[in-house]
Amino acid sequence: MTKFAKLRRGNGLTQNEVAKAFNITRQAYSAKERGLSSFSDKEKVIFIELVKPMFPRETIESIFFTTDAKKSKD
Repeated sequence: MTKFAKLRRGNGLTQNEVAKAFNITRQAYSAKERGLSSFSDKEKVIFIELVKPMFPRETIESIFFTTDAKKSKD
């Protein structure tokens, strides 16, 4: 599971809900979450705002610019 999926699920969000916030399809969001497509800068800002309630210490850097952003072992 990717870090993106863990953070999304940890906030009780579905792929559809995040896709709606990004104004894209669920399929397009799924590709981003799986690392098949890149997040735009605007989407990075939206994503961090969506996950802040449960993960207030997460930053754009810690989510998008670390080696474990693609896959984690949990």
